[in-house]
Amino acid sequence: MKKKIYFIAFLCLCITALVSCSNQPTAEERIKEFVASWNKQDFKKMYTYLDEKSKNSIKEQDFVSKYENIYSGIETKNLKVSVKEEKDNRFKVTMKMDTMAGKLQWNETIKAVEEEQSKDQSWYVNWSPSLIVPDLKDKEKVRISTIKAERGSITDRNGTPLAFNGTATQIGVIPGEHGNTNGAKEKLAAILNMSIEEIDKKLNQSWVKENLFVPLKTVSSTNEEIITKAKELQGVGTQDVPSRVYQCEESCAHLIGYVGDITAEMLEKKKDEGYTASSVIGKTGLESLYESKLRAKDGAVIYIADQDGNKRKELLKKNAENGQDIQLTIDSNVQESIYNQLKDGEGVGVALQPKTGEILALVSAPSYNPADFVLGISADEYEALSNNEHKPLLNRFKATFSPGSTFKLLTAGMLLENDVWSPDQKLAISGPWQKDKSWGSFHVNRVGSSPNVNLYDALVTSDNIYFAQGAVKLGPEKFLEGAKNYGFGEKLPLKGYDVSTSTISKDEKMESDLLLANTAYGQGEVQVNPIHLASIYTSIVNNGNMITPVLLKSEKSSQVWKEHVMSEKTTEEVRKGLIGVIEDTHGTARAAKIPGVTLAGKTGTAELKKSQGEQGAENGWFVMTDVDNPPLLVTMMVSNADGGSHSVVPKVKKVFEDYYASNPLQ
Repeated sequence: MKKKIYFIAFLCLCITALVSCSNQPTAEERIKEFVASWNKQDFKKMYTYLDEKSKNSIKEQDFVSKYENIYSGIETKNLKVSVKEEKDNRFKVTMKMDTMAGKLQWNETIKAVEEEQSKDQSWYVNWSPSLIVPDLKDKEKVRISTIKAERGSITDRNGTPLAFNGTATQIGVIPGEHGNTNGAKEKLAAILNMSIEEIDKKLNQSWVKENLFVPLKTVSSTNEEIITKAKELQGVGTQDVPSRVYQCEESCAHLIGYVGDITAEMLEKKKDEGYTASSVIGKTGLESLYESKLRAKDGAVIYIADQDGNKRKELLKKNAENGQDIQLTIDSNVQESIYNQLKDGEGVGVALQPKTGEILALVSAPSYNPADFVLGISADEYEALSNNEHKPLLNRFKATFSPGSTFKLLTAGMLLENDVWSPDQKLAISGPWQKDKSWGSFHVNRVGSSPNVNLYDALVTSDNIYFAQGAVKLGPEKFLEGAKNYGFGEKLPLKGYDVSTSTISKDEKMESDLLLANTAYGQGEVQVNPIHLASIYTSIVNNGNMITPVLLKSEKSSQVWKEHVMSEKTTEEVRKGLIGVIEDTHGTARAAKIPGVTLAGKTGTAELKKSQGEQGAENGWFVMTDVDNPPLLVTMMVSNADGGSHSVVPKVKKVFEDYYASNPLQ
């Protein structure tokens, strides 16, 4: 009986052992589990699969941090580890990953070791550092070296740099030499527009020593007044630091824009485009719009350094890619000239080469210095700009405005093209006019007093009644069709800048004769973008064709945007009137006349008021071009102009005089 009991007990032990053996994972299963944790980058779980020998060589915390630090440092993405084959418990694995320097791929052999850990008999991994990156050995480190790339420059049509990589001046102190005798710190704070607290905060940084240069503020290298005054103080010095430089400063701030450190929000949006937390990116203007072309893509070298920090092996290298240079059609001299005429007020200026459509200037005023944003603008300084009632941050050449009488070119073209009146037909006009009593108390007024007016007279003296009566006779349908022919309601075909679309009315309809009459002379609800308006005026020197505006020198120029908005005959009649605006003794822009040059233009005063009779602000307009050999067309608008268009005429004239001084007439 006892023998039988012993036999049964022995049999149970054997069955238990067999069951236990059958539940133990195979070496292949264990290796695949290890690899699965690796692909998930669960390094803590990976460590549990290491054999005793490997665990004795590296602690769990060091193992986890080594993987995390290296993978983070080389910007590992798309990690994929796969088991390829097995022989004698040795498994060939392939590692693939994307890094900041490109794709890294290598093969390793992992040996599976059967041993008991914590009373658990199983298969474990014989680990080595080469399972992090290829050929890495104990006590070695993975290092990254950045190869800096250069951002592309922006130049004008003549190659003059407008935005480029240069240097700025960093002003700072050596604490041991500076002291605070005779209120030196207070004087320095006043010069640098900093508070004493801000200076003390920088001087109290943990790394600061008596003999070390402590940077306080970085300023433009052209700011000689601040630099000179600061250096006169004891212990104050300067050093050059790399910086994006904007040669034209305020005059082309809205056009060129500026760069700055990438924000966390922007980095999240562009996380798959190679940007890092230390990247610089275009924030506004062309710096932003052409970021993909201008952008510098830094290169990198990933290498293994030995215990002494010396480079032992290069793993990957990605060459730097410099950004592309961009050449504009802009003439920096014209840009500066227009800005000088606008800088003391609010306004916008556009200059074109009217035959080619090349944009020579895009100016918005008031402006700001883009260097302030690049070098570091304080919260108070930014708030002052943002809250400034004159809105220096607003880009006015992207906006639309009421055009005033500059719109009369379009109405004149519509009237002649639709045979409403002949050019020489005289209209008997007297006093204020209204179509009928349905207009209530509203009347169209005029500045001139001539009783008989033809097209030439109406353009020369800017007669509102002539154009209002003509538009009413033409009718809303043909008027809207005519405006559409000039590009109203259509996106301006300008590569590089997305500007507001010109509109003929709020709903693109003309539901009353009163609105139609007001629109005919540039009031009502019509809104025009100044670049679009300049393009419209190119028609008078291109046989009635509107030329497409271009901003990049690489673009094809002299392209027609709108063909035959006016016939050649109509164009000739309208041009004759616009020449009279300047040449005629009664012309509203006779003050713009320049001896030896045939000029054509149109003034405009947009009255910004809700009802007739009330006082409102006025925007003054003037558009002018050379007719015979046109190198220049300028559109300018001044907001809240004292005297309306009359205050703008001499400004545009000065721009032409500046241009002819640099480009003498042949």
